[in-house]
Amino acid sequence: MKTDPPDPRLHALVEGIVRIAGGDLSTRIPHSGARDDVAAVIAGINLMADDLQTIYQELEKRVESRTAMLREAQVELERMALRDPLTQLANRTALNSVLSHALAETSRGEMPPALLILDLDSFKGINDTLGHSAGDDVLRVVASRLQDAVRETDTVARLGGDEFAVMLPKSNLVRARRVANRILKALGESLEIGDLRVTCGTSIGVRIAEAGQSADELVMEADTAMYAAKAQPHSSIKVFEPALLYARRLQSVMITEMREAIRQDQLTLHYQPVVELATGRIEGVEALVRWCHPERGLLMPDQFIPLAEETGMIVDLGHWVLRNAVRQLRDWQQALNVDSSFNVRVNISTTELRNLELIEHVRDILRETGVDAANLVVELTESMAVNGGNVDKYSLTGLRRLGVKLEIDDFGTGYSSISYLRKLPVNVVKIDKSLIDGLGTDDEQGNFVGAVLHLIHACGLKAVAEGIETAEQARILTALGCASGQGYYFSRPVPAAEIESMLRLAE
Repeated sequence: MKTDPPDPRLHALVEGIVRIAGGDLSTRIPHSGARDDVAAVIAGINLMADDLQTIYQELEKRVESRTAMLREAQVELERMALRDPLTQLANRTALNSVLSHALAETSRGEMPPALLILDLDSFKGINDTLGHSAGDDVLRVVASRLQDAVRETDTVARLGGDEFAVMLPKSNLVRARRVANRILKALGESLEIGDLRVTCGTSIGVRIAEAGQSADELVMEADTAMYAAKAQPHSSIKVFEPALLYARRLQSVMITEMREAIRQDQLTLHYQPVVELATGRIEGVEALVRWCHPERGLLMPDQFIPLAEETGMIVDLGHWVLRNAVRQLRDWQQALNVDSSFNVRVNISTTELRNLELIEHVRDILRETGVDAANLVVELTESMAVNGGNVDKYSLTGLRRLGVKLEIDDFGTGYSSISYLRKLPVNVVKIDKSLIDGLGTDDEQGNFVGAVLHLIHACGLKAVAEGIETAEQARILTALGCASGQGYYFSRPVPAAEIESMLRLAE
């Protein structure tokens, strides 16, 4: 029986299907033009291959597009990870990266980098007074001025808050000082923030890197120099020197010791009498804190108060002073025949005034001791009263509502404006010692103090003169109409037991 030869199209069909299945979507099976079942299958396979090829090409385009998008997103994430979102400057991570690279070059014999770290001098006051939005505007303007003050090859970074850094590659002390002075000048000029013009100086620490240093060591030493600069007069530059590290370590030790001092009652209060000038009667006392250091002896406030303010411990320290001063007043009221108006004066800092817990703390102490609020006088500086923001005004108003008396300290060293004095929610004004010093030797000074007293009395306030050192000064002040005063002429600050002896003698 004779059989038909195999259809050659079947072999081509099988081969085509195998290639398409293997991923060669450009394969097409040749067709003869016949119109039978085999031709129909070939046509169907070719149509399917066309569709698959079209779908695959579209998929490739989508994958390519998504890959490009992911790559852009990754680049943006990397940029964001190395940028400060507010100022668009480099951040601490980026700074560490460029420092590490520059230090590696130094180890290979290249010139070392210089690092400048700077902290704005007046930023906290601007932020508290004008608000965080204005503070952010200040930081952006500062960032712009810093970039204008350096080369494109230098790195300007924001480390956080109002702290910035500038890295100068392949530098030396001469150039670092020149750039630091340029920055001082740029930031010393007033900044336009909306409709306001504010001034915000800076303190700068400078460190030239040494071979073998790590980025962290370089930053720490530049930061140490910056803190030393802040301890100097306004807007200054300090170059790092090894002795600064010792001072900073000593400061760290003192911070720890101060916390212990507050917890373990190593602090003590001395009191300076405030007297009625006409009679010499003791009207009250001003409480002044001392630190009975176990190794260094009795420390005066100027040896630890600035550190307490810098570290924020001034709030805890202020609470201790307030509590113990009011308790001492209660003990005197119970043990002695003191006048019902006898009071204790306590100084508070700007940080304490801006602490929202201040009013509640004062209320708790008065409730605990049973002392009348009118027997507590809170002293604050003139600039605190005049420059205060909303929180300050809230605290002052709250203290007045409690019945606590408020006294402006150091009057005559700040604004001393008639309009401000009339509006301030205070009861007493303490005339600064600098105005008292010339009394008895300078007639014009007497006229000036008389005018100041007239101003205070015209505002319905009581005046207290501080720093009285001679009988002549006390006599002139009495003649000028000043009712009260304090100073070494009457008594230095003394322990509570000596005040008690004075009060007993006056009974």
